[in-house]
Amino acid sequence: MFSPDGNWLAYLSDESGRYEVYVRPYPGPGAKYQVSTEGGVEPMWNPKGNELFYRSGNKMIATEVITQSSFAVGEARELFEGPYATVARRVSEGAGYDVSGDGVRFLMDKQSGEATHINVVLNWFEELKRRVPSAT
Repeated sequence: MFSPDGNWLAYLSDESGRYEVYVRPYPGPGAKYQVSTEGGVEPMWNPKGNELFYRSGNKMIATEVITQSSFAVGEARELFEGPYATVARRVSEGAGYDVSGDGVRFLMDKQSGEATHINVVLNWFEELKRRVPSAT
């Protein structure tokens, strides 16, 4: 995942024996910086560029980062925990969640053993107009 300013790249590596989140300058060259310390997947930048989000098990973690001229990692903090589905089945697929433009709200797929399908409704506005005609 590229940082909002395009100068940093967050990625995963299992070189330590488990997946961890790292950041390095883009296009390089430059050192790599380990962001996660207890495992991490699905990195995503806060749109403001001052935080990096990632998942560690069922936990959503936020780590403050400094990206001006050099890179520095702040303290990681747990934002929330829950049984959220991992949409990305392979490391190369990116994050299985999304973050709002203000970096405050998350769109997550809650894990459930009951759901077996999704209904997609096309042309729903036409159906609405048919069922509720306007009073003109």
